[in-house]
Amino acid sequence: MIFDIFPYLRRIIFAMLDKKWIVKEPGNPALVRQLAAELGIDQSLANLLVQRGVKTFTEAKNFFRPQLESLHDPFLMKDMDLAVARLDRALQQEEKILIYGDYDVDGTTAVALIYSFLRSFSSHLSYYIPDRYIEGYGISYIGIDEAKEQGVSLIIALDCGIKAREKVKYAKDRGIDFIICDHHLPDDCLPNAVAVLDPKRSDCHYPFDDLSGCGVGFKLLQAFCMHRSIPFSELVPLLDLLAVSIASDLVSITGENRVLAHFGLKQLNESPRKGLLSVIKLSGLEKHQISIDDIVFKIGPRINAAGRMESGKMAVDLLTSSTDEEALQIGATINTHNNDRKSIDREITQEAILMVREAFDFSTTKATVVYNPNWHKGVVGIVASRLVETYYRPTIVLTQSNGFVTGSARSIPGFDLYEAIEACSDLLENFGGHMYAAGLTMKEEHLPIFKVRFEGIVAEKVTEEILTPLVNIDTFLDFKQITPKFFRLLKQFQPFGPGNMSPVFITENVYDNGNGRLVGSEGGHLKLELIQEDEPYRPISAIAFHQSEHFAYMQGGNPVDICYSVAENYYRGIANIQLRVKDIRVREVIV
Repeated sequence: MIFDIFPYLRRIIFAMLDKKWIVKEPGNPALVRQLAAELGIDQSLANLLVQRGVKTFTEAKNFFRPQLESLHDPFLMKDMDLAVARLDRALQQEEKILIYGDYDVDGTTAVALIYSFLRSFSSHLSYYIPDRYIEGYGISYIGIDEAKEQGVSLIIALDCGIKAREKVKYAKDRGIDFIICDHHLPDDCLPNAVAVLDPKRSDCHYPFDDLSGCGVGFKLLQAFCMHRSIPFSELVPLLDLLAVSIASDLVSITGENRVLAHFGLKQLNESPRKGLLSVIKLSGLEKHQISIDDIVFKIGPRINAAGRMESGKMAVDLLTSSTDEEALQIGATINTHNNDRKSIDREITQEAILMVREAFDFSTTKATVVYNPNWHKGVVGIVASRLVETYYRPTIVLTQSNGFVTGSARSIPGFDLYEAIEACSDLLENFGGHMYAAGLTMKEEHLPIFKVRFEGIVAEKVTEEILTPLVNIDTFLDFKQITPKFFRLLKQFQPFGPGNMSPVFITENVYDNGNGRLVGSEGGHLKLELIQEDEPYRPISAIAFHQSEHFAYMQGGNPVDICYSVAENYYRGIANIQLRVKDIRVREVIV
C-alpha cells in the first residue's frame, strides 16, 4: 500500500539530502560589545541584533518596542489620493460597492478587513470571492457581470487585479470603476483603473514595498481615516486580520510589516474577532500565546481550506461573523474542510512521490513536473511544496480543470521560478506569481513541449550549489548560554518570519545522555536529551524531525554537531525550553 511505504520513502530521501551549513559573518566586534553593554545582554544576542542591522540603543529600542506612530504616511503611495477621493464619493452618493478579493488567506482577510470597516459607513456593500475551479485566480468576467447585475458602480479589488487590464476595461465599458489594491509585481502597462495601489509599481516611491495584499487594503483605510479625521484607534481592531495575512502570505516581517504584525498578534491574543476566535479554539490554541508559526501552520490553513475545498466566500463569512453561534458553526464546517484537505493532500503527495521516484533521474533532471488529471486542484500548491521539501528541485504539480491543464509551481532559494515560467508564456493561457511561487494554465496539447522547455531552462540556469539544501546559521552557542534570561530576551526578537527568521545556532561536540528515543507514528523523529562535553550534568531537551537515521549512532554515545533553533515546548500546561534540531553532523572521532 502507498500509505505504508510513504513515510519510509520520505525518511530515506531526507537522509540522502546532505545539507550545506552556512554560518553568517559575525557582527562588528566593537559594535557587538558596545550594544551588549548598553542593553545589558549577552554578546551572542547583541551579535544577532547587529546581524539584523540593529546597531544602536535607539534602533534596538525600536526593534524590541515597535510603535504604531512609526507607520508610514499612506498618501506616500502612488494613486492613494485618487483612491480615497473615489471611495469617499461612492460613500457620500450611496453607490453600491463590491469588495472583491482572492480566495486565499491574504485575499479573504483583506476583503473581511475592508468590509468590516466600511459597513458602518454604507448599507450598500457586498463582497465577492471568485470560485477557484470555475473562475480561477483574480478578477473574472463572471464576477464583473454579477456586479453589473447588482448595480455596482465601484469595485475595490484586493490581493489581485494588477494584471487585469482587459477585465478592468470590460468593467469600465459597463460603468464600473476599479480601485486596485495589490502587492504582486505589475507589468509595464497598468490597468486603466481609477487608482492602482501597489507599492511594487516602478513609479511608486512608498518607503516599504513588501506589504501583503491585506496590508495595501489597510493603508487605503488608514488614508481614508486621515481624510475624514477618524482616529487611528478605530483601525486597531482590524489588526488581527492583518497579522493573519502577513504570516500566511510569507511577506517579510521587517519594517512596517514588523510593526503591523506585532500589534496584530497583540490584538489576536487579547481580543480577536469572533470568527478568528472560533478558529483559535478549533486549532487548540486558546490557552497559548499565539505566534506567527501558529498562524502559518494552524490558523491560516484552516481559513485557506474554505477556498481549496468549497468557496473562499465562506472564509469571509467566518471572518465577518457577528455572533458566537455563527462563528462556531462556520468555523466547524471550515475545520471539516481542512481535515478533508489534509487527507487529500497526503494521498496526492504519496502518489506524486512515487511518480517522481519511478520516472525521474535526478542525475540528469534538475526540475520536477508531474501531472495527473484526477488530482484535486485545491491542494496542488501544497503538494508542490511537499515535493520541494522532499526532492529539493523547482517543482510544478499539474491537474485538469475546466478543460485546461492547471497547477502550481514552487521553487528553491536562488532560482527565479517566475522568470522560467514567463519564458514559456507563449504556451500558456495565463500565469502569475513571483520568484518562489506561481500558478499557471495551459492547453493540454502544450504540456509536452512546456515540460521539455521548462526543464531545459532549469537545467541551464540551476547549479549544483543551488540544488544543495542550505542551513543558514546565525552564530555558535554553548549550552551554558541558554539560560531562562537568554530565552526570555530571545523571545522578544519575535515576531519571526522572512527577514527576521528565528535564530539558528550551532553547538559542537554534543551527546545524547542515553534517554534518546524514536518518536512519531512511524518512528521517524528523534527525541533527545543532549549534553555538551563541558556541561555533562545539564541535559537539554531536543526534537529532530525526519532524522531517525542518526539514532543508532547517537545511542552509542558518539559526539555530533547540531544546528537548531531555541523554542518553547508545552506539555501538560508546562512550558520548557526545547531545541528544534535542523540538522545533525557526525563528528570525526580521532583515536
